[in-house]
Amino acid sequence: MSNVPSLTVPSQKKRSGFTSYGSCAPLILLLTLTGSIRAAAQELEPRAYSASPIGANFLLVGIIRSSGGVVFDPTVPVTDVHADINAATLGLGRTFNLAGRQALMTAALPYAWGDISGKVAEQAQSVTRSGLADTRLKVSVNLWGTPALKPAEFFRQPPRTNIGASLSVAAPSGQYLADKLINIGTNRWAFKPEVGLSHPKGRWWLELASGVWLFASNDQFYPGESLRTQAPLFVFQAHVSYNVTRRAWAAFDATWYGGADVSVNDGPPMSRQNNTRLGGTLVLPAGARQSLKIAYSTGASTRTGSDFSTVAIAWQYLWFDRARPAATK
Repeated sequence: MSNVPSLTVPSQKKRSGFTSYGSCAPLILLLTLTGSIRAAAQELEPRAYSASPIGANFLLVGIIRSSGGVVFDPTVPVTDVHADINAATLGLGRTFNLAGRQALMTAALPYAWGDISGKVAEQAQSVTRSGLADTRLKVSVNLWGTPALKPAEFFRQPPRTNIGASLSVAAPSGQYLADKLINIGTNRWAFKPEVGLSHPKGRWWLELASGVWLFASNDQFYPGESLRTQAPLFVFQAHVSYNVTRRAWAAFDATWYGGADVSVNDGPPMSRQNNTRLGGTLVLPAGARQSLKIAYSTGASTRTGSDFSTVAIAWQYLWFDRARPAATK
């Protein structure tokens, strides 16, 4: 989240003992398109560390809509902020053998658009943005539990407890204009190392994950010459899911994230987060190789930042590598 008081705002005037920000229209939401479209902390990922057979390939097409308010620090004269943010995502994934362990690599490219409105010092403001958002990459490895198995071997094995690790990367490929306060892209790299546990109990699964987002600096922050830095953002997730059938399951999801103080031009850190979200996920088969995923989440408590309700619908197509013919002597 961005630090409004630290910005250099043109044409500020003193009125009744406080600073007027009305001359800078985009001030209403310098957080939403960088903190919500990427949704780094708000992501809820059930079954992220459950095992899969190697040689599996995934194609995913998803639509996400987030709508709600934004909570600013009480010292900031920004109120009644509402945002409607949409994103369409194309994703690819593949499982493979890495030193005898099952590994997964995924990549996602989102396109986002949104409308934002609110009041700055009691003056109504609004803005619309659309364009490519930051590319997302993730690599995960199963460190303990189910080894790397081909499909025929994998489906003969009973589910096992797995411990894994992952690294998520947000690349600064999204639309970014240095002279605009509100942007879809973030103009910085971000990395999240994470460890996770997946434990089956009959048809039930318990999953826990803990990670931290580490942010590079943005040296072209508004109005183009400011330096924006952000402290680490700590993230914890918990999921309880139930297998309805072999390919259909439902999950209850929860996440907490905190930290990520923001500074501009080495000013005092502000906008520290301490937020909780709850949600649910439903996955249904749609043919032999296809499935539908429906997810919903909402803010349970929000100190600062986006207090959104989010609905996501995704279609996934799965296929396996063709088996190579056995070598003949």
